[in-house]
Amino acid sequence: MLALLAARAEDATVCPSEVARTVAGPAGEWREAMPEVHAAVDQMVSDGLVRLSWKGGRLSVRAGPYRIGRGGG
Repeated sequence: MLALLAARAEDATVCPSEVARTVAGPAGEWREAMPEVHAAVDQMVSDGLVRLSWKGGRLSVRAGPYRIGRGGG
């Protein structure tokens, strides 16, 4: 997740499914990786490493669709 964000513009975000596709690899089933991604997101939000948003609005917790951005902002 952090590597994907580091490869983008500072204010860019990533989709959780993109993270899952990266974790699952080329032959993997990315949907099966989603619970792991959600758990990692929750921990990283708690640690201040990432922030959540949806359609430009900030989210304090993961709920419904969301995007992941760098923390601290």
